[in-house]
Amino acid sequence: MSVDQQHTCVAHKFGGSSLKTAERIAHVAGLLRGRTEATQITVVSAMGGVTDALIELVHAASRDADIAQAALDALAARHREAARGLLGDTAESTLAPLERDWQDLHALLRVVSLLGHPATDLLEYVQGLGEVWSAQLLAARLQRDGQQVDWLDARAVLVVSNSALGAVVDWAESGKRLAAWRMGHSASRVIVTGFVARDHDGRITTLGRNGSDYSGAIFARLFAASELHIWTDVDGVLSADPRLVPEAILLPRMSYDEAFELAYFGAKVVHPRTMGPVLEAGIPVFVRNTFNPDCAGTRIGPEHEQGAGPVKGLTIAREMALVEVEGTGMIGVPGTAERVFGALRDAAVSVVMIAQASSEHSICCVVREVDAARAAEVLRRAFARELDAGLLQAVDVESGIAVLAAVGDGMSGHTGIAGRLFSELARAEVNVRAIAQGGTERNISVAVRDVDAARALRAVHAGFYLSPQTVSIGVIGPGNVGATLLEQLAQMAPRLKTSANLDLRVRAIAGSKHWLHSDAGIDLGGWRDAYADSSEHFDFERFTQHVRAPHLPHAMIIDCSASATVAAHYPRWLAAGIHIVTPNKQAGAAPLELYRRTREAARHGHWRYEATVGAGLPVISTLRDLIDTGDEVRAIDGVLSGTLSYLFNAYDGSRPFSELLLEARQLGYTEPDPRDDLSGLDVARKLVILSREWGREIELADVDLEGLVPEALSGIERDEFLARAAELDTPMLARYQAAKARGHVLRFVAHVDLDSAKVGLVELPADHAFAHLKPTDNIIQFSTARYSGNPLIVQGPGAGPEVTAAGVFADLLRVAQGLGTRL
Repeated sequence: MSVDQQHTCVAHKFGGSSLKTAERIAHVAGLLRGRTEATQITVVSAMGGVTDALIELVHAASRDADIAQAALDALAARHREAARGLLGDTAESTLAPLERDWQDLHALLRVVSLLGHPATDLLEYVQGLGEVWSAQLLAARLQRDGQQVDWLDARAVLVVSNSALGAVVDWAESGKRLAAWRMGHSASRVIVTGFVARDHDGRITTLGRNGSDYSGAIFARLFAASELHIWTDVDGVLSADPRLVPEAILLPRMSYDEAFELAYFGAKVVHPRTMGPVLEAGIPVFVRNTFNPDCAGTRIGPEHEQGAGPVKGLTIAREMALVEVEGTGMIGVPGTAERVFGALRDAAVSVVMIAQASSEHSICCVVREVDAARAAEVLRRAFARELDAGLLQAVDVESGIAVLAAVGDGMSGHTGIAGRLFSELARAEVNVRAIAQGGTERNISVAVRDVDAARALRAVHAGFYLSPQTVSIGVIGPGNVGATLLEQLAQMAPRLKTSANLDLRVRAIAGSKHWLHSDAGIDLGGWRDAYADSSEHFDFERFTQHVRAPHLPHAMIIDCSASATVAAHYPRWLAAGIHIVTPNKQAGAAPLELYRRTREAARHGHWRYEATVGAGLPVISTLRDLIDTGDEVRAIDGVLSGTLSYLFNAYDGSRPFSELLLEARQLGYTEPDPRDDLSGLDVARKLVILSREWGREIELADVDLEGLVPEALSGIERDEFLARAAELDTPMLARYQAAKARGHVLRFVAHVDLDSAKVGLVELPADHAFAHLKPTDNIIQFSTARYSGNPLIVQGPGAGPEVTAAGVFADLLRVAQGLGTRL
């Protein structure tokens, strides 16, 4: 507690969920008994669901008296059961006044049935009875437990008048009546009925929805309480709706202003009207959990927290619509906005948000979706002459809108907040339909499509570091590279979540025939067994929809296959805002038409493919750095196959080439069919990717490719090729000996310059940079204007699942950085 309870008056308010059953009422009584404040004021709601049931009783009576009477009997039985559960043998004395109320209510329902409709005064009286009953039950339980308790019927004290803004308290008269009541009551614990009051004419009235919270604040002020504790079924105020953002955090402190802003847009905070009485008196409010009383909850007070982040919380108001009045006839015409909002006021349409173009060409506002048609109708009537004359072009309504509000005292004077907000929305592929910011800079509100609401909320929540930056990941191709990547993710993902606030959530793993998926994320510690046990047929559409979950801000597909079919989906995935990371060369070396479509679609999502050329080596990024800093690339040469690098580093003529090839296959250095390596087609694809990155739009067919598989061995089955591999030996030995005689070595090299692109086996001088490589090294040489006499070289392991997976992982982290993650 923030103050010494021994010398203070503390007010409490318990909602219907805290008082729903006898067990919960007993729990509340125990909670109150355990507190030590000198004076304790407790305002209560009706038992959960009772107020709605009472209202329905009255309306049901106007339709069918028997149904209404039966419903009342059930409601009475519920309270009798609760009383006996709470009070045992002493229940009947407490039930006596309640029984009288039920008898009177039976008679009133018969009157409603005869009249055919309920009178307003009768409805006001009936709907407030639930609080009267629950207050008496709680007071009786505390008395049974030995506490000195007084029960205060708010109708005897609280005087209000009704206005367009709701019930307004007559503080002077209410204070006078409370003083008179206190003259005859001395108990230090007082149980007060919430929601009910009287007007100046003595008629019973209510304080409207959230009226019990309002009552709590009113009586906290009337009793001069030092604190108000509002007990509910959550730990306090969260940074966002936990149903949409499960990682939402508890806010320990908020200012009144922040609470007002969040509550206005529907966050589960104290209702704005509730704050009025405590704000004027400077009474701090604690929002706490009845069922977790050890949690301190959220303190809402007059102080503005120093040193906190700029954004305190986020909220979404859904089921909204955008209404827009548009036309050149509005430009420079005074009073147009007044006519718009006057018409909406007269139609009782509440405006949630307003935006106007500085050109004065349009005014738009956000209203509740249920009011949208009425709003459009009244505006078309109000501007009928201008519409007929063509001075206004249209009054349009767009349904399916949500309003996202970012709130925080720290936003005031803090530069870049709006920029970060819009950047996060853009990264999440969320389009903003309208914008509003208050002059206090405490709130930025944006209208977005309702279907994007959850994704928008999560993206912005993560962008302001209120929760981890979550990426929904689907992995295609859990073979050597894919499986190794998943193992690396299993090891590093927990650490990244802790150190970088990055939640890499693998939600799907797919092979060519079946797939494994999970909404919450696959347990990577046991993914192999789970994947093996999965028999669900792989479907591209379902896979895409699952990965691009509407409630998660970012989606990524990691394609570890070598499939052209998978690569053909890249344009559609990227256009949908799904990021792609891949070692698959099929898209980068695809026919130019598909490549261009993929490039164009990459405006909507990141496409990273560093591992397509040099596995884990920074080949493409080095080339991009050269180009982006203005260097002039003149030629690129490279040994781009780890397999062929191994073979020609090891081949010295002492052993048959075929023997070395089959040994490399057994060691896993080649593809299952070694001709896939010997053909040079994989190297040619890498050269096409590099050439296109350089700016040369070449096709695979433009590469002069000299492979190592003779025509007689190219069209046969794999097993037959393996049996006849010795046919490679004689021509290879001849080439080796000829090169050696000239002091040269053999290397399988890719070359591209401004005039040509070729791949094949070449002789190189023994002192060439490519002549002395480690067994599976790749080496790439960039000849540029800056690096003319001494080319820039990138060298290192260019094959193997570990380094390739690491290259893919590095690309994944680069995408995460692009999404705002601090690594």
